[in-house]
Amino acid sequence: MAVSLAELILIGLLADWLFRKCRLPGLIGLLLLGIVAGPCVLNVLAPDFRAISKDLRLMALIVILLRAGFELSRDALEKAGWRTIALSCVPGIFEGVTITLLGPRFLPLTTLEAAMLGFIIAAVSPAVVVPLMIRFIEEKRGAQKAIPTMVLAAASLDDVVAITIFTVLLGLYGGESVRIGSALGGIPVSILLGIGAGLLTGWILLKLFEKFNPRATKRTLIVVGVSILLVRVQQLLDGHIPFAALLAVMALGFLILEKREHMAHELSSKLGKIWVFASILLFTLVGAQVDISVAVQAGLAGLALIVCGVMMRSAGVLLCLAGSSLTTGERLFVTVAYWPKATVQAAIGAVPLGLMSQLGRNQAPGEIILAVAVMSILFTAPIGAAVTSWAGHRFLSVDTDEHAAFDAARESEA
Repeated sequence: MAVSLAELILIGLLADWLFRKCRLPGLIGLLLLGIVAGPCVLNVLAPDFRAISKDLRLMALIVILLRAGFELSRDALEKAGWRTIALSCVPGIFEGVTITLLGPRFLPLTTLEAAMLGFIIAAVSPAVVVPLMIRFIEEKRGAQKAIPTMVLAAASLDDVVAITIFTVLLGLYGGESVRIGSALGGIPVSILLGIGAGLLTGWILLKLFEKFNPRATKRTLIVVGVSILLVRVQQLLDGHIPFAALLAVMALGFLILEKREHMAHELSSKLGKIWVFASILLFTLVGAQVDISVAVQAGLAGLALIVCGVMMRSAGVLLCLAGSSLTTGERLFVTVAYWPKATVQAAIGAVPLGLMSQLGRNQAPGEIILAVAVMSILFTAPIGAAVTSWAGHRFLSVDTDEHAAFDAARESEA
């Protein structure tokens, strides 16, 4: 496993550099590297390394969400306002419902099977979107209108909505007695509990840091360790109490930023260095989950369905931005930032297939769902990342403020 890790790091750094030289996001190169190195192409990753892939991806995701929390200022969120909430649910529901309605016409699926597919695909990938938004925040692009902050926060909430609806549909398909109203009512409960737990945890950590004053590196390790434990709490509460652990992780960082801005920037700087390593793991291992042969099975019908869903998602984004002060270019940026799929689709794309196998039903619909989910990653992750990066540099203006000198000092220290 050590050899696989060393090879992955070295080749990953090379792929990242090559794609950046071509003016493309480095994460595209890492995703493609993962696909090629994965079991479906060259199969060069050690089996024991793939066995812990899920845990490694989770830790990397926690690192980037912590960085997101340390960049979520209250002022920026207040600028974004209610549109953040609208963007967290309207576009995803537009996309999920579109695929639900068109799925049986494009593919041999029932309406319920198409609905499961719809809300698998409806989840935006935080692994792709969050790093791009953090980069724009650090560059102060769109800061005056808090555009990257709005996208960052809304995309994180979007996943909670999509996964909750998917879970309800999965229960209905399995013949479970599901109280739909209660399950959907769990969405705001999950969000509020996650945010509340994160704020409380952040406050406790802040008090401990002030009392014992550990070094910045130790504080960073403590924050990462506690964040992993928050995810473990979600696993323990699963099926009993709705709890959005990843939102708790972001809220933890938000609280420290609000109370001790200098400490938050210091922790974010440390996490930024960890992210160099974590990003290689996250994107290559997500890519390694992709089975190209499965995606091919979906064919042009599957691709057409994905395109229809993305078009309706885009319409939902534009509806949420109607009447805002954003320019046409800025609205285009927000729209394309909601295209990328990767993390959630890789994690739950095979769940319906597993349930069908467990129930002894025909597994063909499950294979189709998995194939389209995989195709959505191959199609939207690289294109979405590239177009979002281009649109951000093209349409988001760089804003200067009183913190410019402080940011320059941070960069020189890094």
